[in-house]
Amino acid sequence: MDRDSEQRVMAHAQLVKRIAYHFMARLPSSVQVDDLIQVGLIGLMDAAENFDDTQGAQFETYAAQRIRGAILDELRHADWLPRSVRRNMRQIEAAHSRLEQLLGRTPTERELAETLDIPLDQYQQQLADARGAQLLYYEDFHDSDEAHFLDGYAGEGQPTPVSVLEDARFRESLIAAIEQLPEREKLIMGLYYEQELNLKEIGEVLGVSESRVCQLHSQAVARLRSRLRDWTQAA
Repeated sequence: MDRDSEQRVMAHAQLVKRIAYHFMARLPSSVQVDDLIQVGLIGLMDAAENFDDTQGAQFETYAAQRIRGAILDELRHADWLPRSVRRNMRQIEAAHSRLEQLLGRTPTERELAETLDIPLDQYQQQLADARGAQLLYYEDFHDSDEAHFLDGYAGEGQPTPVSVLEDARFRESLIAAIEQLPEREKLIMGLYYEQELNLKEIGEVLGVSESRVCQLHSQAVARLRSRLRDWTQAA
């Protein structure tokens, strides 16, 4: 690593910690923040070595993408989310898709619970159990537990998961899907991913508990994954 790259890494080490702790707000206690920081630092070093300042991009923006991508990839391969939770989320996503087509609008929590034939509080607990479910994983868009949706893009000569998610058409579809979210869920996504508030801070803004924010975040992710599945099938 040359001197310029080393200086970039030293200057942006705090960025890695900030992103790692931001992830920890939605991850189970079994995940150690130091592990995320270590992986994030690898992403930062990779960014420092590959950054091209002639393209007009800000290094911090580029580095943040690489850091998040490295952490997401590590979490996906670590497979920390229990199968039962993934199964429940697949069922919620499928129920959302069916109801949205039937009703011609976004279904409510109660309607989703009724479709799943479970009490509302059990449905909300399933959302809470999915704390940390990532929009970028798309883990469950397949028919078998043996493969991941994004793995189809990771073969030799194929785009990486990060490059797929950076595709302009995908971003347009994602933006459109977010616009269709219920207002409170849309606000949560904006506060979390754009303003980078943690779940507790968002709860204070909305006047609800941190656990309620967690439920609504998981529900928003389920809605988005349900809608973007159509994009992947049409692509």
